[in-house]
Amino acid sequence: MSEIWSGLVGQTDAIATMRQASDSARTGEGSIGAMTHSWLITGPPGSGRSNLAYAFATALLSDGTPEGDARTRAMVAARTHPDLAVLSTERVIISIEEVRGLLSSSQYSPSVARYRVMVIEDADRMTERTSNLLLKALEEPPPRTVWILCAPSEADLLPTIRSRVRVVRLRTPEAADVAQLLVERDGVDPELALAVAYESQSHIGMAHRLATDADARARRAETLDVVLGLDSVSAAVHAAARLLAIAGDDAKAITEQKDAEERASALRSLGVEPGGTVPPALRSQLKALEEDQKRRATRSLRDGIDRILVDLLSLYRDILLEQLHAGLEPVNVTARDAIARAAAASDETRTLAIMDAIATARRRIEANVPPALALEAMLVAARTVRA
Repeated sequence: MSEIWSGLVGQTDAIATMRQASDSARTGEGSIGAMTHSWLITGPPGSGRSNLAYAFATALLSDGTPEGDARTRAMVAARTHPDLAVLSTERVIISIEEVRGLLSSSQYSPSVARYRVMVIEDADRMTERTSNLLLKALEEPPPRTVWILCAPSEADLLPTIRSRVRVVRLRTPEAADVAQLLVERDGVDPELALAVAYESQSHIGMAHRLATDADARARRAETLDVVLGLDSVSAAVHAAARLLAIAGDDAKAITEQKDAEERASALRSLGVEPGGTVPPALRSQLKALEEDQKRRATRSLRDGIDRILVDLLSLYRDILLEQLHAGLEPVNVTARDAIARAAAASDETRTLAIMDAIATARRRIEANVPPALALEAMLVAARTVRA
């Protein structure tokens, strides 16, 4: 397999489709319809949607030689290729102003490659008004512009958008494939790699984080312990506060280093020495950066809370399978004893009711219910069901 596609795990069919299209685009040969101007890559979180998008972009922008592939890969990875434009928001939604800027850029002709490639990550974060603005570009694209959208599902986009894109669907990779990637790429111990592959539910990015960050593994383990240890309604309320704090700590661990690096880079680009005073004329630029970082922190916290709820669903899925004597491998392989004890102390009906409470909490948070209230209601319901 070409180096362009080597970082993708368990997506043979999707890679074959994209390779055929990029080869057809480069050579002018291939089946009719192999290449089109707009694509939608869908798949569950962690399946590699953006990785496939950038691999496809690299293939379209490269000249097809090993040297050209390597050079283009480096530029795409750094987001510095002159014919690549990327919209990757750190906010909860993609603003209409961001899409307007991308639409303006899409009108330029390619400068060094055959195509100009526009990538929108998390296209599901567009509002209806923003989606309608993008629709006009998809209906009448410039002849050498290619759009690549990424979203968890086709249903996350407007029907009019879906009708104008070619869909490539990704599947959840096997845990063994994710573990092998961690071993080969990151040098992770095979036993740990397989455990975190299961615990992340084959989410490649999360598996990498759990494998390389002991603090992240400890926070996840504490999440399970907090919920399994509930013994009263008051404990449930305190546990909700603790889960919110764990999500906050996790979000800070992700964003703090990146924030510091971005600020240092901004100061260098403005010509300000480390520790020096920022001139008043430049403070507005730093303020804009800080506002973007605050929005990213908000999104990171929400994502962290959702990860906790997904982990809890996996925990009660394991408990339910134990109660049903299904004989399937648990997601939480390092918590087998605790799962067995919890399964013995309850029954299938109560476990399903708790899983319903967790799913309800996810929907409430998605609908902008304050996370603390949603978590409290979930844990009180869980405690009441178990009582």
